[in-house]
Amino acid sequence: MKKFGTSFNGYNKQEVNLFVHDVTKEYENMLNNLKARDQEIENLKQKLIQYQNMETTLNRALLVAEDASSQIKKMARDESKGILDDAKRNASRIVNEALMRATKLEQDAENLKRRIVIFKRKFRQAMENEIENIDEIPEDY
Repeated sequence: MKKFGTSFNGYNKQEVNLFVHDVTKEYENMLNNLKARDQEIENLKQKLIQYQNMETTLNRALLVAEDASSQIKKMARDESKGILDDAKRNASRIVNEALMRATKLEQDAENLKRRIVIFKRKFRQAMENEIENIDEIPEDY
């Protein structure tokens, strides 16, 4: 606490005035500081609101991205399943066609073997007939 000197009519007027001036100056500084802090608090509140809005927007964007990702994954799975099903059908068709061709080739080979056997028989018979004809030719000619 400040102590004032005394003068003829009471306290020293100059000291009191200087003290009041100092107190007023200090009070004004404190008020200015409070106003500056209030302004800073208000600015920080506004920024906080902006950041909260950004957070909300980012959360929504994240949810949309997750949903899109899930849809893309599902579509990719469905497409791969379709491709696999097509490949299986094509593989089955190709295998069946190959089996049918193999069966036909086996049948053709069997037919060729039979025809060769028949040809040999006929040829042998024809040769034997010709040999008989040759044997019937008289040698005296």
